[in-house]
Amino acid sequence: MAQKIRSMTVILLLLFAGSAGFSGYAAAASAEEIDIRVDGAFETFKKDVTGGEEFLNKAKGYLVFPDVIKAGFGLGGEYGEGALRVGGKSEQYYSIASASFGLQIGAQEYTIIMVFLKEDALEKFRASSGWEAGVDGSVAIARWGAGKDINSQNFKDPIVGFVFGNKGLMAGISIEGSKITRIVR
Repeated sequence: MAQKIRSMTVILLLLFAGSAGFSGYAAAASAEEIDIRVDGAFETFKKDVTGGEEFLNKAKGYLVFPDVIKAGFGLGGEYGEGALRVGGKSEQYYSIASASFGLQIGAQEYTIIMVFLKEDALEKFRASSGWEAGVDGSVAIARWGAGKDINSQNFKDPIVGFVFGNKGLMAGISIEGSKITRIVR
């Protein structure tokens, strides 16, 4: 039953997003298309986060979802496709999806970058057949002062998440409960 609801939510989300003017999800993106979008998200991260490139280069790996669409009209959900990069190269491709119920109207598009700071967290993620944020691993959403070098922060969690919107870093967004699944591209 939960799988049916999740599937219906994704279908509704895609239909709603298409009518709202979002692009790119009428058909599944190819590996090359995903990589181009991931490169763009990486460039935005480097530009918007002081020390961002160095921070990602020190990470064990990072998972980038460049175009996550979240929409709702009573029933809501999010969906996006991205790549896991290790050593700066895309190694595997993933989708992120979640469903929600309740009072909600609207749509937004944003980017999620999950940075694996510890090797064991990265390996546990890669070994899973379906990974759920908050259940299979905790993702701390990064918060720090504007203009402050991200490398000066001492993150204690093994996975740190960054969420970007059209207007820079976004606060108050949670990825808890989002299901991340490997896809073949």
